[in-house]
Amino acid sequence: MSTTNPLLILIFSGKRKSGKDYVTDLIQKRLGAEVCCILRLSGPLKEQYAKEHGLDYSELLGAGKYKEHYRADMIQWGERKREQDPGFFCRLAIREARQPVWIISDARRMSDLQWFWREFPQHCRCVRVEASVRTRLQRGWTFTPGIDDAESECGLDQGVQFDWIINNDGDDNVLNEQLRGLLALAKEKSGDNMDQRTVTVNG
Repeated sequence: MSTTNPLLILIFSGKRKSGKDYVTDLIQKRLGAEVCCILRLSGPLKEQYAKEHGLDYSELLGAGKYKEHYRADMIQWGERKREQDPGFFCRLAIREARQPVWIISDARRMSDLQWFWREFPQHCRCVRVEASVRTRLQRGWTFTPGIDDAESECGLDQGVQFDWIINNDGDDNVLNEQLRGLLALAKEKSGDNMDQRTVTVNG
């Protein structure tokens, strides 16, 4: 599979309702869509799950009850796919990427990180988004057995040396200050270099 060679890959992880999507959307807006793309590993997972189970893919992408109804089974299905092929969803997620800066918005397992580290060893930076339990509760989170204590939520709680830890408790001024270094790196790496070199992604 051929894809555009990135100049920087920002790999985000964090608990449910920590605000990963809010933070990554903000970064993309600052950098511009022509420079930065957001790649969600859960996107191809949900697409494949919907196809195999005859479900509404657009509903699975939302944040409503439809997705929550299938979440636990979808997680288990995804685990079985990863056991067979750890890079399956990673390869699907990057297949259309063309920008020099990639944001992986929802890494959940060590195998996700290991795949990107192996395929793009010089380009990856790991970012953790954190929010207090109180903030997450205010955003609608409730602890769900089988989900919040599963690998999909806890797989990166330890054993990872994060390049940035972003505290996202709702203060935009604090958040903007924390993002300054990350944005500066992205701008430095992308620069004016928009050459569309291609690489072959294996395994």
